[in-house]
Amino acid sequence: MGLLVRSLAVLVLVLLWCHSFPHVRAQSSSQAKSLDVTLQEYAYRGLGKPKTGTVYDGTQLLPSNLTGVKVAALRLRSGSLRRYGVAVYNEFQIPEGIIVSPYVKRIVLVYQNLGKLSTRYYPLPNYTYLAPVLGLLAYDASDLSATGLRELHITASRDPVKVKFQDVKAAPHGAVAKCVWFDLQGSSNFSNVTGGDTCSTSRQGHYSIVVESTAPSPVPAPTPVPSAKKESKSNKKVWIIVGSVLGGLLLLVLLYLLIVWVVKYMRNKKIQQMERSADMGEALHMAPVGDTKAPAATVTRTQPTLEHEYAP
Repeated sequence: MGLLVRSLAVLVLVLLWCHSFPHVRAQSSSQAKSLDVTLQEYAYRGLGKPKTGTVYDGTQLLPSNLTGVKVAALRLRSGSLRRYGVAVYNEFQIPEGIIVSPYVKRIVLVYQNLGKLSTRYYPLPNYTYLAPVLGLLAYDASDLSATGLRELHITASRDPVKVKFQDVKAAPHGAVAKCVWFDLQGSSNFSNVTGGDTCSTSRQGHYSIVVESTAPSPVPAPTPVPSAKKESKSNKKVWIIVGSVLGGLLLLVLLYLLIVWVVKYMRNKKIQQMERSADMGEALHMAPVGDTKAPAATVTRTQPTLEHEYAP
């Protein structure tokens, strides 16, 4: 009974966790979206009167609650981006063949480095970050005073975009580092790390290097000294178990003996019925033999008959 109760309790906890996990994930995705809107606004503020192809840093404009986060903006013509790409944009190397959808004449590539706030906005259960989360998002540059813009979609049609991370932490012994890419909906996708610090992607989003977390081995708890009361309860349980086992064995033996007795009884009864039926048959004729009488069969001579009407 106790085992059944514990199993039901574990099942309830698992169901509650599964029910709450989508809510937690949706909440973190909403926070990340809100952060993207804020960083786009401050990145645009840092542009001022921008020159095409020049990187403008907007980190100093960020509020105090985003300390440690870095943001930058780069305005480009869509046609130039597709023909030439961008050799170096902080940690990003953008190749030729980038397609912008929907098409706009000019775009702004907003760079993000979330630093120590990476796990806050992009929590990843069972994984540890070896590098900060970096973001690369594209926006329409037709109005540099606009806020709350929706992201444009950029796709690498030829070579992938490379993200070369700086100051990547070493992975624990035996662990394998992986690239993680978060799309615009917050879903995570994993791929292999190249050269220990480089990830490749064909789409915009957020990127980092992670490793699966390894839980530390639990420290064995000291063995408690059993009290006299606990010992008596334990001994009582043991005797109950032993008594139950012995009682079960005794019951099986009694059942076996009962079956044997029933079989013998039925067999003897059948034999008695056969003897009684034999005794109730035709009585034999008693004939004197010397001084005693013994059963004897009556003698009846078979009368001869001719097989044919005339003898041969």
